[in-house]
Amino acid sequence: MDAWSRLADTFLNWDYIAEVLPTMFSYGLLNTIVLAVSSALIGMVLGILLALMGISRNPVARWIARIYTDVFRGLPAVLVILVIGLGFGPIFKDLTGLSSPYPMAIIALGLMAAAYTGEIFRSGIQSVDKGQLEAARALGFGYGSSMRSIVVPQGIRRVLPALMNQFISLIKDSSLVFTLGLMSRERELFQIGQDFAANNGNQSPLVAAAIFYLVLTIPLTHLVNYLDNRLRTGKAQKAEPDEAAAVIGKGSHA
Repeated sequence: MDAWSRLADTFLNWDYIAEVLPTMFSYGLLNTIVLAVSSALIGMVLGILLALMGISRNPVARWIARIYTDVFRGLPAVLVILVIGLGFGPIFKDLTGLSSPYPMAIIALGLMAAAYTGEIFRSGIQSVDKGQLEAARALGFGYGSSMRSIVVPQGIRRVLPALMNQFISLIKDSSLVFTLGLMSRERELFQIGQDFAANNGNQSPLVAAAIFYLVLTIPLTHLVNYLDNRLRTGKAQKAEPDEAAAVIGKGSHA
């Protein structure tokens, strides 16, 4: 067997790929999506809070937001997952009686996402022209209601592409939770591929996992590009009807 044949058999053995696909479809794909969506929701809620704290008039709130952001953005994702999952896992088990590290994996991903999402929201809010806030205050709105009703919604709309990029990152980062030793039915795409590859001595199951990740992320990437283009150029304007055209339903007059 020549080198190319060995390479193809190592990474594109269709028998091994066919063997791992049912497991990936049955719960691996679902677990990956649940991890990404759940942590994204946690990240958005905490991110908005961090963004508002970051632009607050209160210096203590600004410092707390800055320290949180610097710490969680500065640490490797796998380290955060291990520290939270293994360090706080026993406490979580004592409080809830649940032995699964799955919830701790979601919390770890969510806390990391909050640091990045908070910066995205903060930049979006601060990009809104200050005249918007001044106009709202002139109309009798308080500072809090002006931010909630006028400034924050505009800021969020401006950063939708960046938020989608962050969600794509969460889909990929979900592969790191394998370090917590999830139960069999809790495994996500990467761990399933890794387990099958280890059992068979062949890397084709990991290629199958890679294909699943690409199926999830490539459409989202194109959606990001579409949203970015739409926000920059605005909605396409309808062409004005030709003024010389005859009015519909009326004939021309001699």
